[in-house]
Amino acid sequence: MKQLELFPAQKPNYVSQPSQLEMTADALHQWKQHIFDYQQSASTSQPQQQTLFELAPNPCNVDTLDPFSLQLHNLSFCDKPDSNDRTCLYFALDIAKPTPLLLYIGETERSPKQRWMNHYCYNYIGNYIELHRRYSLDVTVGIAFWFGAPANRKQRLKLESELIYKWRSPFNKECWQWWGQPFGK
Repeated sequence: MKQLELFPAQKPNYVSQPSQLEMTADALHQWKQHIFDYQQSASTSQPQQQTLFELAPNPCNVDTLDPFSLQLHNLSFCDKPDSNDRTCLYFALDIAKPTPLLLYIGETERSPKQRWMNHYCYNYIGNYIELHRRYSLDVTVGIAFWFGAPANRKQRLKLESELIYKWRSPFNKECWQWWGQPFGK
């Protein structure tokens, strides 16, 4: 027993702090249901009949971009060789039924791999997945990319912002006022 005292007890750095994961299974279900209900209404709302960038070489309408229709990649896409794809919007989604959610919206002019490797959202997603597993709940988190984003950074940021406010993606800091921060900080 004395030998074990030589080594201080340390938690591995991949274990989340309990204070971040105090949400009960019922509270998690309610949190997800509120977001799902909002996102369902956002996806079925009437388009505003105007393009976002009237003079942009790459016009896009916020109401026609459906993140759930994009090809989903698992989070280990970072382990694969980097392609030359750049300048995109990316979406973290949980497509598990019955409440698929758009969790995060981001933009980058770097490759998605370069952007994602050190992103704060990566930890949020880890905590989100861990809580689901703790309660044996279905969770299917992946990431989707849309390479039709404007090359002009100002236009791309405006599009990202409009999508964040349309969908109210809970892991974007702009939306913490509605959903809180149960998986981060």
